[in-house]
Amino acid sequence: MAAVALGFMPHHTGAGAGQVKVEKGKKIGMIGLDTGHSKAFTQSLNAPDASGYRGYKVVAAYPKGTENIQEWKDQIPVFTEEVKAQGVEIVDSMEELLDRVDVVLLACIDGNRHLEQALPVLKAGKPLFIDKPFAASYADARAIVEAAKQYNVPLFSSSSLRYMEGMEDIPGKTGKVTGADTYSPAYIEEHHPDLFWYGIHGVEILFSVMGTGCKSVRRCYTAETDYVVGIWDDNRIGTFRGIRRGQGGYGGTVFGEKGIKILDNYTGYDPLLVKIAEFYDSGIAPVAIEETLEIMAFMEAAEESKRKGGAAVDLDL
Repeated sequence: MAAVALGFMPHHTGAGAGQVKVEKGKKIGMIGLDTGHSKAFTQSLNAPDASGYRGYKVVAAYPKGTENIQEWKDQIPVFTEEVKAQGVEIVDSMEELLDRVDVVLLACIDGNRHLEQALPVLKAGKPLFIDKPFAASYADARAIVEAAKQYNVPLFSSSSLRYMEGMEDIPGKTGKVTGADTYSPAYIEEHHPDLFWYGIHGVEILFSVMGTGCKSVRRCYTAETDYVVGIWDDNRIGTFRGIRRGQGGYGGTVFGEKGIKILDNYTGYDPLLVKIAEFYDSGIAPVAIEETLEIMAFMEAAEESKRKGGAAVDLDL
């Protein structure tokens, strides 16, 4: 397939007669076709036999995403064609997108762009889900949250790992969580702070079971592995292992007052999509935005600890 130059997408290259039909109030607009998530999310939501998503469908997409991550920028034409095949209209401006939809899913792979992409959505009053990473800095994350509060717009962000199999057993089978050790791949991308790019998944697992209240972080870094230790304000310890060599995977061990739970079965994006649809309907985020901000602060503190040779760094909230 011939490449389409970013920024020169044909005007209204929509799906025409094949465009997906959606009831009023259920139209999702997608921003950023530079990630496999855009294809996977659309395939699930727009499937003829889709269930559990409350009738929400992706009806329009604005493909422009990253300018700096070339390997993913090059995929925009590919993902654009694949999303079009699911009955989605491709538009060439944010304004056109917002005119056509009720809610927005920001899928752009580049967290550095999320603040500028989120602001027009929030100004337009459209409930917004932001895919990982929420932003590429704590400052940008805080600015997005402040804008959502200013315009009184529902806002939600999460990795799909928050909803991996077994999470529903905590704290039922473990009792109060006394600590946790989690892990995930932690590939590094030069335009993002280290953990923001991929380590976010394992960090999200950690906060899903530990909750908020982390006060300091210490990071041990090598080219092959990250090991990050968080101390919570009630003296609990939570750790994250980032894997860059050998067998990868997602999961962890959760320690509780009455049991220990192993998390090791990740089943994909659908549980997250169910939560997104519920959020669009209710306007209530299933994850408090304060927790999302603390996750950003945790990863930024880990970056600072690396610069300081592994010294403990307090979270700046």
